[in-house]
Amino acid sequence: MLIVLFAITAFGLATLYSAAGADVSPWALNQGIRFIAIFGLMCVVSLVPVSTWMKIAYPFYAITLGLLLVVELFGKIGMGAQRWIDLGIIRLQPSEFMKIAVVLTLARFYHRTPPMFTSSPAIVLAGAAIVGVPAGLVMLQPDLGTAMMITFAGVCLMFLAGTAWRYFIGGGAAVLVMAPVGWAMLHDYQKNRILIFLDPDSDPLGTGYHISQSKIAIGSGGFWGKGFLSGTQSHLEYLPETHTDFIFATMMEEWGMIGGIFIALTYGYLIRWGSRLGNNSRFRFTQLTALGLSFTLFLYVGINLSMVMGLAPVVGIPLPLMSYGGSAMLTVLLLLGILMAFHRDEQRSAGLGKDWLHN
Repeated sequence: MLIVLFAITAFGLATLYSAAGADVSPWALNQGIRFIAIFGLMCVVSLVPVSTWMKIAYPFYAITLGLLLVVELFGKIGMGAQRWIDLGIIRLQPSEFMKIAVVLTLARFYHRTPPMFTSSPAIVLAGAAIVGVPAGLVMLQPDLGTAMMITFAGVCLMFLAGTAWRYFIGGGAAVLVMAPVGWAMLHDYQKNRILIFLDPDSDPLGTGYHISQSKIAIGSGGFWGKGFLSGTQSHLEYLPETHTDFIFATMMEEWGMIGGIFIALTYGYLIRWGSRLGNNSRFRFTQLTALGLSFTLFLYVGINLSMVMGLAPVVGIPLPLMSYGGSAMLTVLLLLGILMAFHRDEQRSAGLGKDWLHN
């Protein structure tokens, strides 16, 4: 797993180096230093036992929810969104931590809920509130992509916990009924992104410029790519956000479909590793958390790749470990650190031969 993690990060650093015109600044060097620091934090996180994660799940959720309220009241505004708390030396984005906090909290909640009560109205309502309150606060920032990730991960965990199908069918019907109200609440740029997704050629030089140039970059790379440092769309600055949200398009122009397949397989390995850990776990909390965190990683990759290929609206989800920036990297490395901690405890519990976690 660590070899795959390093491979993705190295490929990302190479792409950032190329996007900057064969220069380690301003992106590749900073990203490499950031990775080393957060990797050390991941190793520390991997030493925390499962029992501790269970104990801190609720406090972690409460603190992160409080930070979201602080963002709403005093948050730093950037690029039209209010998502950060400016602490001087760093800018903290609590919504990233909420992606992990929701999974941990729901896993503990359902771990303590007897299976026969999982589909009772009170339990379903409580689970929906755990997901809906932070998702609503994130939507107010506004950050549609992160709100979607929190919601999808939460709904997935409720499904895995054994919530009856009728609630999902009812919830889906309610979403359809409320769709006009939700549409009216969206900002104009969010509406435009959805309209461009439905009709990409309606404004190729305006709102649809990003996705049009992204498709051109991906398509022009062909099967083998144009070669390292030879991308034209990115180097001639036709492709916007080459180092952040659209780094996958930057990479595929130079490395072609071969590079895209490599990225898909490496991320797929990480997701499969976490999912197998959850499936093989004997403890409900570990099982639900591992599957929920693996699904969160899948959402990162799936939404970003779909976005840059025109298969989903542009919602500002980065490609973790490759896109420049620390927020997504911090979330994913913490996520992997928790999974490593669970793997360590699974090994220990197998050696003890008893359900020590329940004691």
